[in-house]
Amino acid sequence: MHVSDLASVTVIDGGLGSHLESLGHDLSGNLWSARLLLDDPQAIQAAHRDFFEAGARVAISASYQVSFDALSAVGIDVSTASDLLRRSVKLAQAARDDVGVDGLIAASVGPYGAARADGSEYTGDYDLDRAGLRRWHEPRFEVLCNAGADLLAIETIPSISEAGALLDLLSGSGVPAWVSFTIADGTLRTGESLADAFAEADAVDEIIAMGINCSHPSEVAAALRTARDSTSKPIVVYPNGGETWNADSRRWEGESGGAHDSVAEWLEAGATIIGGCCRVGPADIAHIAAVADEWSQR
Repeated sequence: MHVSDLASVTVIDGGLGSHLESLGHDLSGNLWSARLLLDDPQAIQAAHRDFFEAGARVAISASYQVSFDALSAVGIDVSTASDLLRRSVKLAQAARDDVGVDGLIAASVGPYGAARADGSEYTGDYDLDRAGLRRWHEPRFEVLCNAGADLLAIETIPSISEAGALLDLLSGSGVPAWVSFTIADGTLRTGESLADAFAEADAVDEIIAMGINCSHPSEVAAALRTARDSTSKPIVVYPNGGETWNADSRRWEGESGGAHDSVAEWLEAGATIIGGCCRVGPADIAHIAAVADEWSQR
């Protein structure tokens, strides 16, 4: 499988962290799944394997919340942190090989807010401007660009300034990537225009797809319309399971279930790359894969 195949209907995986939690792993600390990269990497490989077996053909690495800052705070040096980022990609590759499927590995480039572990990716309320965000992202970005993944998944981006910082790093690198934004009420979490965010991303040659993730499923239809008006590139959507993250209590709240009943409609509306984010497990991905397969054969 090649990144150019993402122009056809492709199923990506679900929420890796929430699936690990459902299997009994405690991710409540500030390191989130990075702790398992250190203590139990085989658990991450097994979770990736579950999604591949469910029908996913793209795995997103467990690097989303890995940051040099958080690891340094618990005594982990830059060299070891870099090794953990590379390990996140290798574990996904190993899971793909275990299952024996022809799939892609997307190295997750998560937002600054995820590394702060305070829920600020859902507000975009940061203490860094675009230049500061670029400096913060650059060391991790460089490691992931050279970790052997097929592409980058620049994901859960809440603001134009953070997207711009990452696009500045990506532009001219020759590394393919998708960028996906987290939105509420049709706009970025900062209230900025999703159309403007898509337009800036569309101008970067290395961006091979764009869309939304880590958002309520009800946001998808309008976001697809905006994306169709903004780009001719493939559109990626992988919303949450329908619940809302409470950063204070560090738990998901609200009603879940039936969050992906609209997959066929999303495909009809132009989505090409479809999966799930938080609280979307292997059973949900199996459902998405079945709908996508039926739709593709029509």
